Amino acid sequence: MTGIPTLADLVAPIEVSQFFATVQGRTHRRFAGHAGRFARLLPWADLNRALRQHRLDFPRLRLAHDGAVVPVHTYTEMVDTRRNGQVPRLLNAPLAERLRAGATLVLDSVQEMFEPVGDLAAGLEHDLREKIQVNLYAGWGTTHGFDVHWDDHDAFIIQIAGRKRWRIHGVSRPYPLMRDVELPVRPEGEPIDDFMLEDGDVLYLPRGHWHDVSAVGEQSLHLTIGFNRATGVDLVAWLADQLRVDQLFREDLPRFGSAEDRVERARQLRDRLVARLTDDVVDRFLTDRDAQAPAHSRLGLPFTATPGLLPDGDEEEVLLVVPRAVLEHGEGTVALAAAGKRLVFAAAAAPVLEALLPAQPLSVKTLVELAAPTLDRGTVRALLGELVTHGMLSPR
Repeated sequence: MTGIPTLADLVAPIEVSQFFATVQGRTHRRFAGHAGRFARLLPWADLNRALRQHRLDFPRLRLAHDGAVVPVHTYTEMVDTRRNGQVPRLLNAPLAERLRAGATLVLDSVQEMFEPVGDLAAGLEHDLREKIQVNLYAGWGTTHGFDVHWDDHDAFIIQIAGRKRWRIHGVSRPYPLMRDVELPVRPEGEPIDDFMLEDGDVLYLPRGHWHDVSAVGEQSLHLTIGFNRATGVDLVAWLADQLRVDQLFREDLPRFGSAEDRVERARQLRDRLVARLTDDVVDRFLTDRDAQAPAHSRLGLPFTATPGLLPDGDEEEVLLVVPRAVLEHGEGTVALAAAGKRLVFAAAAAPVLEALLPAQPLSVKTLVELAAPTLDRGTVRALLGELVTHGMLSPR
């Protein structure tokens, strides 16, 4: 593996198709790796720099120890600023003391703070077709940060440095939801799996699988890549929104009408609802879910704030910042649906848009070459500029 790891790298030696067919959502699985293969994603020096340079409010930055959250006032202080009131500042000695005593440092949404992690998240969002959040966990002691628990999302755990002990306790309620009619019951007995996640290893853990994690008396740094997969409940909620266009569903129910009135209204609603539950309703929902996914925050300054929108030279790279964009081909046209918008171009733009879809950086020169001879350089740059104005593309 070179550069930013892909989904294929994380699940090797099995194929991605095999992972989707036999592992995802079904069972946990550990994928062995070699020490140091994820080191460039988030070096200790970058973490130290972020802790020094960013204002990190609780609970985005927090400490956990023996299953409890450490009171934030024991390792931070509030300091005055000239215009923004008080902001938190980390206290070196108390923070380090608590980490030496076994606390785990947790930092949420690190894909927004470290570019390699952001690139990893963008690639995985393209491959998994779901929103990605990456949290960081660092520990040094021999205790556990959290008690036995389950999460309402699937996760890949990437061990960047050191190692940790994982114990998997299985599932007590299949496919639990964050908003559910009942909570999973904590399993009893011994764990079904007990192992060390070593430097360079990856663990996949579906939602609802009870687990606990313990440090082993040495430094450990891992990333948890969380994502919520689309469910039937999500589809029904989406369908309810789609029904707002139908006057019948907007009308008041006949609360004070006759019993026959209420039965007739139920029949009308059922017929209209069933009419929308076509064989392609799952495909329609998933396509719209992708098209509505928000763009990643990447401004591309100073260029995007200038009339030219892009660097003058063609050697510079650009990046599609909507990893789940959908391309729709029509008669003589091609449309890019992303971030809640739908941009329609002439069909000749398809090679450029298709090349951008994987959300990987490409030089303007490469895109111009892909479009030739159908589109000239000026037209390609105008196309890219249009994507910039709609927040879908950014200079690298």
